[in-house]
Amino acid sequence: MTENITSMTANNPALKGKIALVTGATSPLGRAIALGLANEGADIVAHFHTSARKAQYLCGEIEKIGCSAYPVRADFNREADYGRLIRQAGKCYGRLDILVNNASLYSRTTLDDLSSTDFFTAMRVNAWAPFVLCREFKKAAGRGAIVNLLDSRIVGSDREHAGYSVSKHALNALTRLMALEFAPRIRVNAVAPGLILTGAGEKERYDRMSRALPLQRYGEPEDIARAVLFLAKGPFITGQTLYVDGGRQAREKYNVH
Repeated sequence: MTENITSMTANNPALKGKIALVTGATSPLGRAIALGLANEGADIVAHFHTSARKAQYLCGEIEKIGCSAYPVRADFNREADYGRLIRQAGKCYGRLDILVNNASLYSRTTLDDLSSTDFFTAMRVNAWAPFVLCREFKKAAGRGAIVNLLDSRIVGSDREHAGYSVSKHALNALTRLMALEFAPRIRVNAVAPGLILTGAGEKERYDRMSRALPLQRYGEPEDIARAVLFLAKGPFITGQTLYVDGGRQAREKYNVH
């Protein structure tokens, strides 16, 4: 079992006084990221779309840690919500310091059945929305750190989720471009998760799949939170993608099977 985020960071609040917006904060990864940031001292703006009750519960958990938190709703199928989310997040505390683009749409489509609706919906939610949020963050904050969530399968392929795969490739390219364009006052990095267990019901299947990985184990949401924290705190890191995938991308890169 992965060591609990609280025990690692509670005595070292490196982000105390910082304000972080986490999109998709009610998902397993988003929740772990938000709690990890809070355990480092950051106050949280927890974005959600439909899970209002989960967002309120998460904010309660964060307040028990000793930080404050506000839930803010936005629909990433509505472009008007992008700028509104940044404005509302800024109003909660008067400023923003960290943006974590975690929210994502993961739809099963192959190239044979990929429709224009599937394609453009995936691109809008998974690439265009994070890009616009980054741009709005730059305008509103003027300095700080951005971490985008990608997927380790940007090295290799994901044939069963074609629209999703293309959108993550697009966000990867945008991350590198923004790292250059937003420097020196804003750092832009990414985390690329691999096989991460987010539900107990999937454990047996993940056990089987993890045998093909160099580390022969699956990851947990806290592994992604640690990577996000590392990049959010690293003052001399930008334009990087940190793969948290048990070595999968290295296997694909060097064609080791």
